[in-house]
Amino acid sequence: MDSKIKVGIIGGGQLGMMMLQEANFDIASYTVLESSADCPASPYCQKLIIGSLNDASAIEQLAEVSDVLTWEIEHINVDALIQLEAQGKKIIPKPSVLKMIQDKGAQKLFFQANNIPTAPFELVDSTMLAAVDFSKFPQNKIVVKTRTGGYDGKGVSICNKADVQNGKIPFEGSVLLEQFVEDVLELAVIVAVDQHGNKSSFPSIEMYFNSQSNLVEFLYSPAQISAEVEAKAREIAESVIHAFQSPGLFAVELFLTQTGEILVNEIAPRPHNSGHHTIEGCVTSQFAQLNRILLGQELGDTTLKQPSAMLNIVGPDSVMGAYKLENEYMWNQQTDVFIHMYGKTESRPNRKLGHVTVIAENFEKLIERAEFVKENMTIIPS
Repeated sequence: MDSKIKVGIIGGGQLGMMMLQEANFDIASYTVLESSADCPASPYCQKLIIGSLNDASAIEQLAEVSDVLTWEIEHINVDALIQLEAQGKKIIPKPSVLKMIQDKGAQKLFFQANNIPTAPFELVDSTMLAAVDFSKFPQNKIVVKTRTGGYDGKGVSICNKADVQNGKIPFEGSVLLEQFVEDVLELAVIVAVDQHGNKSSFPSIEMYFNSQSNLVEFLYSPAQISAEVEAKAREIAESVIHAFQSPGLFAVELFLTQTGEILVNEIAPRPHNSGHHTIEGCVTSQFAQLNRILLGQELGDTTLKQPSAMLNIVGPDSVMGAYKLENEYMWNQQTDVFIHMYGKTESRPNRKLGHVTVIAENFEKLIERAEFVKENMTIIPS
């Protein structure tokens, strides 16, 4: 009789793949639900169920062969998970958390209700902008977000205030208007909560985004902030996750303002792009940590072993279709550079194809080496 813990993962993209690459197959087996047979996670799982992530029957099929369920993407049928949880299925994180996070407006209201610092906002229908009190948005710019469906920088636009007042925004339906905060430093703190409620967070991460794609372009840890700010960032991140009252792995994205205020931007209830450096950089990676949580184990050591940077490898505008990483063999011979390609069959502009982690003995050498990698690593047609 198979005594292994059976884990079901909804989604078979690169996050599922990296989770499986750090799985404990001695005590667990893994089944993945994904719509495509050639998804990045497929070579690593014991079983692949082909189906839509929004198909309740496909999720129920996964639940039947799993002791515990999780997900690697938010855009799934959360109502099916809520029903399964009511029937006694163990789901980590709790589906109620995902239900709230799927709606950026509900997420903001949750922050407000739990006294979590966040930028001023207004929830409104795109046809009712004339009713908005624009005095709460003193800058000449306003951040406009779709409440549902956004991902990888999509569904977010920084608009001129005058355009918004005149009804000119790029989204229809229910939207979130958010105060544009000038010159912020963007941080992330990844918080892990085990099945007994014990918490542990990873050192803060400093993030920089591409101005066109709005994707994370470059990040490093430790963030170059004071010990006081580091402690405050962890405290705020852990306080909002405590309010969830749920086990799981959560990435808390933060803004550090010019006046030293820390605001919570958004939360991802899963492994996150901001934690990819932990594979080489930390004693326990974010993926190994999530595995430990799902299997009911104690949390692992989140200590940063050495300064680490991460750069996304994305499809350039010039490459559509089959691709390769130029000089991949040469890059793989480096002892301070670690290539992670996701096995995607086609390149498209701004599509995440992989990432690279750089490590160094000190921060100055890290930045120098990471900048060299950033300038010289190239995707070309194959």
